[in-house]
Amino acid sequence: QVRLVESGGGLVQPGGSLRLSCTASGNTSTWYAMGWFRQAPGKEREFVTATMWSRVSTFSTTLTNDRFSISTDVPKNTVYLHMSSLKPEDSAVYYCAGAIMPGIVTDATTYLYWGQGTQVTVSS
Repeated sequence: QVRLVESGGGLVQPGGSLRLSCTASGNTSTWYAMGWFRQAPGKEREFVTATMWSRVSTFSTTLTNDRFSISTDVPKNTVYLHMSSLKPEDSAVYYCAGAIMPGIVTDATTYLYWGQGTQVTVSS
């Protein structure tokens, strides 16, 4: 059974940085893409960034204005979300997701597997 396990969330001051990790169990070599989404209280889940497992392409939302980036360690089945210059409005539960079939990477319905989420709180 495939599992995605996130880690690295926590409390950080405005302007700070965090790195989230998401490790997938099982063979992910044929997966289409891995993505990060976030959901703040009272808001819908929104796309943050995604990468193809081939690492040819990455996709990001303009919401984060290059403050966030995604990287992968394919041998470790791990994808990272690097966050810098964090703002209070970045506070949310962050989810990683895995897509096994081609689709629109910004659309949550493309992703079959989801992690349990990790809380990121940006506050002084």
